[in-house]
Amino acid sequence: MSLPEFEPSGDLPLGIHRATLREVLSRFGTGSLQRIVVGERLDRIYQMARVAGHVRRFIAFGSFVTDEPGPNDVDVFLVMDDAFEADAVSGEARLLFDHAAADAHLGASVFWVPRLAAFGGEENAVQFWQVKRGGGKRGIVEIVEE
Repeated sequence: MSLPEFEPSGDLPLGIHRATLREVLSRFGTGSLQRIVVGERLDRIYQMARVAGHVRRFIAFGSFVTDEPGPNDVDVFLVMDDAFEADAVSGEARLLFDHAAADAHLGASVFWVPRLAAFGGEENAVQFWQVKRGGGKRGIVEIVEE
């Protein structure tokens, strides 16, 4: 898989671009010290999500997956399978399923939904995260297994 070049706006082209964690970190987690730090956060979050289990889709979006030289954090959306129970998650991975705790302790905005609760269906729920804060849309990245 290969991630596309940036648009003139500094965003990825519209769409859900699939890449491995290694590809994402190679593309977005290098350059400035801030990008390296935020990339390390994404790696940690990805590993925590794997420990929690039940992840159907792992989406990275926001300024980290743009050409912004100093993204403040990483934004993540998780689609969990229907057997997932957040209350059953123990240890550090619990932080992922408490938005405020993830922000405070992981430096990340983490959103999640069980697959069946995804408004408009799973694909629509994922596509929603292409919307930029100020309006318009940009591409996002779905991190997939190697």
